[in-house]
Amino acid sequence: MTNDEIGLRQGRRAAERALEEAHDYGRDVIATLREPFLILDRNLVVRFANGAFYTAFRTTPDETEGRLIYALGDGQWEISRLKELLEELLAKSPALEDFTVEHDFPSLGPRSLVLNARRLLRGSNDSDLILLAIEDMTTRNHALKLLEDSEVRYRRLFEAAEDAILILDEPNGAIDDANPFIEKLLGYKREELLGKQLWEIGLFADIEANKSMFKELQKHGYVRYDHLPLRTKDGRAAQVEFVSNIYTVDHTRVIQCNIRDISQRVRLEQRVASQNEDLADLHRRKDEFLAMLAHELRNPLSPIVTSAALLRAAGGESTVQRHAREVIERQVGQLARLVDDLLEVSRVTLGRVQLTLEIVDLRSIVAAAASSARPLIEQCRHELSLSLPTEPLWSLADAGRIEQVVVNLLNNAAKYMDAGGHISLGATIEEGDVVIRVKDTGIGIPADVLPHVFELFSQGPRTLDRSQGGLGIGLSLASKIVELHHGTIVAESAGTGLGSEFTVRIPAAPPRPEPNEASPEKTGPGSGRGHRILVVDDNVDAADGMVSLLALAGYETRAAYTGIEAINRASGFHPHAVILDLGLPQMDGYEVARRLRDDPAQRNTVLIALTGYGQDSDRRRTQEAGFDHHLVKPGQPEEIQHLLMTLFPGNFLEK
Repeated sequence: MTNDEIGLRQGRRAAERALEEAHDYGRDVIATLREPFLILDRNLVVRFANGAFYTAFRTTPDETEGRLIYALGDGQWEISRLKELLEELLAKSPALEDFTVEHDFPSLGPRSLVLNARRLLRGSNDSDLILLAIEDMTTRNHALKLLEDSEVRYRRLFEAAEDAILILDEPNGAIDDANPFIEKLLGYKREELLGKQLWEIGLFADIEANKSMFKELQKHGYVRYDHLPLRTKDGRAAQVEFVSNIYTVDHTRVIQCNIRDISQRVRLEQRVASQNEDLADLHRRKDEFLAMLAHELRNPLSPIVTSAALLRAAGGESTVQRHAREVIERQVGQLARLVDDLLEVSRVTLGRVQLTLEIVDLRSIVAAAASSARPLIEQCRHELSLSLPTEPLWSLADAGRIEQVVVNLLNNAAKYMDAGGHISLGATIEEGDVVIRVKDTGIGIPADVLPHVFELFSQGPRTLDRSQGGLGIGLSLASKIVELHHGTIVAESAGTGLGSEFTVRIPAAPPRPEPNEASPEKTGPGSGRGHRILVVDDNVDAADGMVSLLALAGYETRAAYTGIEAINRASGFHPHAVILDLGLPQMDGYEVARRLRDDPAQRNTVLIALTGYGQDSDRRRTQEAGFDHHLVKPGQPEEIQHLLMTLFPGNFLEK
């Protein structure tokens, strides 16, 4: 062997060693890669597999190296597409790239693989190796499919939405996309909107307003306008609800604007607001009407009551006269109660009643209510029994209102009972409540009516022989007054013809502390007989009747029929008290009171309003005008008697 041959052989061996070292180095590199790799020889026997292959395909080196690739995993790599790839590679191609294989592996399930293969040439073709890279795209393809489906759903919603949707470029606010509804709302086609700012399509008044909104959006990530006026492409005005927010998609900030046409809603809101105003005006006019109705009804009742009192005071009545007077007094009282109830239920329903609460013994109130209702009960020829404990029944209550509740219950019992019935009224303490019960032997309450007895204008069946059912407001008024006292009222009845029972519960209170010595009430100058009383009323019968009634009690009296006449008469008469109507011609009672208060000679005169106006607002006005007392017509003689006897001890109204 020549030296040249020896040198050539040594060079070849050195090259082969270098190539083997390079191969070993490359195999070490492949072993560290995260994607599965195989090294095959020319016969497609596995010479090497990296760790990623064993992990991904759940196999071991003993089950892999030295085996034909098609025999791996009990033949699960015998894939027709893979055979085509490898045969083509062995025949002519130095490499094949991105060869996709869809295969259902028995041990792994369906897989989507991308194969890349390359021949590694060594010393001769007999020593060629094949490097096979396997990329599992199953998870990625599934994610892409989900994303594609999501985008399809989004696009479907985007296209079909009944709100206008705009997608803006986050840095500058230019429109990138718009859904079809935008054309229906604004009149612009999608192509006309792309690249424009919101103010350019009528959503904001000018560029400065647009910039202000955009700054707020970038600062907070969200803006909302509940009522944003805009102009459409054809100049039509519309109201929209505008909501915009910023979110991130694939590391890109996106602005989405949702625009909802609320023009119809605004019109409905305006209609509702207008209807509310109309209802408020209707309520106001109703209250004014009720106040005027009460005034007009009370005015004629006042002289009737006064005349009946005069007849009683005059004495010497025959049996027929006395009976006629008593009928007049009872029926006038009934009319007065109806008027009062009508106004009361309106005030209570609207929440305009303010209770005057104090610690009171409800025994005296229940007894007073029994006395007030007794004339009607006796007229109907019923029997009333009253049962009260010996111990006080203390409660924080408005005495007048609670008496009103009990009177209404007693009157209701009397009206819905055949003659000769029995009513029992009692009060006691039960479980921390004062309990008042009114029980009757009347017609009872039908089961279908019982749940509605406390509703306004609700009444049981009425027949021709039972004509005094009232207005259907007494029980409703009683219920609302009890509620204002944080109490309850319950109706019970075993059925038609078996009577009924009403139970009122009001929280009990600790006993009232011992009262301090009462301070004297305000009185006019002097006392005893001879006090001067000026009666002012444009109803001549009412004024003259009151003058006559007071004269019988020993008062020196005068009458005036207008406001100006009252001022003139007071200056010469110097009355100790003025009983003054409010609705006077020429000058109303409020102005008369102010002028009397401005006159030093009349400054201490007691001013008593006797009027058909009895609402809370009327009482406030009389107080502001300088009145000392406010009485509501018809002005029961007993009420006037009590007030005058308090003001002027020694005088009294004869009965």
